[in-house]
Amino acid sequence: MTSSTPGPVTADDVTLAVRSALATLRTATASDWTVKAGSLDWDCWETVEHLADDLFSYAAQLAPADPPQDTHVPFGWARKRPGGPANAVTADPEGGPAGLLQVLDACGAMLAAIVRTVPPTVRAHHVFGVSDPEGFAAMGVVETLVHTHDVATGLGLPWTPPADLCARVLHRLFPDAPTGAAPWPTLLHATGRADLPARPRPTTWRWHGEPRPA
Repeated sequence: MTSSTPGPVTADDVTLAVRSALATLRTATASDWTVKAGSLDWDCWETVEHLADDLFSYAAQLAPADPPQDTHVPFGWARKRPGGPANAVTADPEGGPAGLLQVLDACGAMLAAIVRTVPPTVRAHHVFGVSDPEGFAAMGVVETLVHTHDVATGLGLPWTPPADLCARVLHRLFPDAPTGAAPWPTLLHATGRADLPARPRPTTWRWHGEPRPA
């Protein structure tokens, strides 16, 4: 008998999410990346910088020999403008959108490598709960899928990630997500980006990073 429970989120899922995002976004390197990214207050360039910074930061949380349990690894963070994302990682504007996407590619590879390397017993701080490597992989996938949605909306690109990938991160991070709809619309709903039938999008949301019971 086959279980209907989605499998674990892995380093390969991080790679799949980032490579899928890159394949879509690289079709628009000649576009104007200063346009607003979907419903966000950031433009498309800022949103991809934020995404790259997220992936880097998740890798950094897991990487120390003694990962922090109650705070972040103290990299310096800065905003380029009031209201913009606070990042430790930014892209050189001289590289254009192609260079920005290479930064995203590199940061995704860092997270995948760390998730693949550290023992599953490792725990590290996140504001939504002390988490394990699978949890940080799932967070990286969610950030990649939904922020690619934001940027794709701004740039007018189609974007529908694999349903099974969405199902795995919903199972890992959103145990209270509604059932009955397809995984991708459900993930957009869970992150405040879409309505579902009879369910308006939430105005506040969070995931649950703590390891799930075995």
